[in-house]
Amino acid sequence: MKIIYHLIVLLLTMNLIWYLFREKQFWTQVSTAIVLIMFLLRLFLIK
Repeated sequence: MKIIYHLIVLLLTMNLIWYLFREKQFWTQVSTAIVLIMFLLRLFLIK
């Protein structure tokens, strides 16, 4: 079950990275980066 959770978070993280580089507006990039940081922390820090 933990592997499935990590795969879902990884998939969402990859989508956020794609959206971050595709978006042109600065504040949208900032908000996407904040959400991306939360997802990366969740991906790497959950035991």
